[in-house]
Amino acid sequence: MVDIQVKLGNIQNESDASDMLRMLSVYMHDPMGGEQSLSDELAKKNIDGLKKQSNYVFFLAYCNDELAGFANCFINFSTFKAQQLINIHDFAVDPSFRRKGLGIAMINRIAEYCQENGLCKITLEVRFDNPGAQKLYKKLGFEEGEPAYHFWEKVI
Repeated sequence: MVDIQVKLGNIQNESDASDMLRMLSVYMHDPMGGEQSLSDELAKKNIDGLKKQSNYVFFLAYCNDELAGFANCFINFSTFKAQQLINIHDFAVDPSFRRKGLGIAMINRIAEYCQENGLCKITLEVRFDNPGAQKLYKKLGFEEGEPAYHFWEKVI
């Protein structure tokens, strides 16, 4: 039997912050995360920076009491709806826990958070070469924007 629990993390709680960093490291090592390493320096900068973000929320997923997934999110504002929204910035399930329903449970928990807090929608980006994530998101009611959007960046 698979017992899945998804909780709202607290960046001020050392255990939660440590679990978030462990999952960020797993995500960064994955091909979809660029197969990078999370250095101690970058980990510290993340915690210090996220503690300063009043719009930061995160979720931790556990499978049979083992850390298995996470979602780093930021509260933003939709001017077209005149309401807050949540953007999922990082979303990952540890490869050893995939296809057990954790992704569904995390999205559902984020949607509950939105309902509880009066947020109007969930936004996210998904890589074009990640059909597994696209399939999950479509299954849960996400769709490409109309008109379709591209995520652009200018690195400074």
